Amino acid sequence: MCLGIPGQLVEWVDPVNHIAKADVSGVRRNVNVALLCGEDAVDIGDWVLIHVGFAMSKMDEQEARKAREFLETLGGEWEQELEDLKGSAIE
Repeated sequence: MCLGIPGQLVEWVDPVNHIAKADVSGVRRNVNVALLCGEDAVDIGDWVLIHVGFAMSKMDEQEARKAREFLETLGGEWEQELEDLKGSAIE
């Protein structure tokens, strides 16, 4: 299952190519934020909804917390998503 998961941007990895590092429940991975480079661009500290390595939308911390709490109720599916995230990489 591929879920949209909330993550917080913690550092720029490659600003020219719109790659930032996001923290998702303690797992840190590079994500492409190019889809969010318009007028309401993202920056370090922002929360985003991540799907298949791309930040799809910006969200506030409360939305992110509620989404994560819901995902945690999924049990095995959520745990599998975190395991898949640990094994993925965008360079």
